[in-house]
Amino acid sequence: MTQLPMFGQPPDTPTAKPAGDQAVTLQVLITVKAAPNPSEKYGETVCVAGLSLDPDRPGWIRLYPINFRELGPDASFAKYDVVSVEAVPARQDSRQESWRPRMPTLKVGKHLTKWTHRRPWIDPAISEHTTMCRLIRGATMSTQSLALIRPKRITALRIARHQGWSKAQQAKIDTYVGQLDLFGDEDRTPLRAPRFAGTYHYECEEPDCNGHKQGFIDWEFVAFQLLRLGGMNDTKAAQRLEQRFLHEVCGADREVAFYVGNVAAHPRTFSVLGVYWPPRSVPR
Repeated sequence: MTQLPMFGQPPDTPTAKPAGDQAVTLQVLITVKAAPNPSEKYGETVCVAGLSLDPDRPGWIRLYPINFRELGPDASFAKYDVVSVEAVPARQDSRQESWRPRMPTLKVGKHLTKWTHRRPWIDPAISEHTTMCRLIRGATMSTQSLALIRPKRITALRIARHQGWSKAQQAKIDTYVGQLDLFGDEDRTPLRAPRFAGTYHYECEEPDCNGHKQGFIDWEFVAFQLLRLGGMNDTKAAQRLEQRFLHEVCGADREVAFYVGNVAAHPRTFSVLGVYWPPRSVPR
C-alpha cells in the first residue's frame, strides 16, 4: 500500500523543470482525466493531471500523452489513484507542470475511495488567494497553468451539440487509421466526437469578477453521455446532463471547486478539467 506523504498548498509559482532530460520518478495523486482528443501517432490521447506527492517537487503535475486504450489492466488507473511513473520534462510544452510519462514504468498504488480520504490531500490545494481572474491576469508561458479554484457562484452549465472534429483533428484520425491499414495492424474504431459540449458559466472569488465562461472537458462528462443517454432525444439528454453536472455535482449540498488548466499556445485560455465536489460539512 502506498504511504501518502503530507503536503500542503501548491506553490503559486510552479516548480521549474530540471535542466536535463534524464527521467525522474514522479508520484502523483491523479485528480484530472480530460476527455480524449485525436492523435496522429496514437489514435487518441488523454491529458492527465494531479498533485505531486514528492516533497522536493510540490505542486501540480501534467502527464501527456497517455493512450488509455493501450493500457493493460495492471496499468489502467482512475481519478484519485496514486500512481508512480518515470517521466521526462516535456520540452515542447513550456508549461512548468508538463511531463512526458514513460508508460511501461507506470505503477498504480492506493485508491482514495471516499471523500473523507481525499479531503486531507485535496482541500489544502484550494487557495483563497488564487482566483480565476488572477490566474488569467498573470498568465504567461511559464506561470501557473493548473489550479483548483473555488467558484463564488455558478450561474449555468450550457449544453450544446458538439460541432464535430475540426479538419485538423479529423486529418489526425484519418492518418492514424491509414497507418494501421498500411502496416496490417488490427483495425480499431476511430475516436468519435462526443454528442454534446458543455460550458460552465460562473463567477470566481475576485471582488470585481465579471464572470467566466469555460469549456468543460472532463472525461466523466463524455463518459456519462456514452453510458447514460442512449435512446434519449437531444432535449432530454441535454436536460439530464445539466441535472447531473450542475444540480447534482454542483448542488447546494456540495463544496464545489473547479480543476482548471490552460492551453499551451494560449496561456490565458483556461478550461474546467474536472469538478471537486465533496459533501458540504455545514449546510448552507
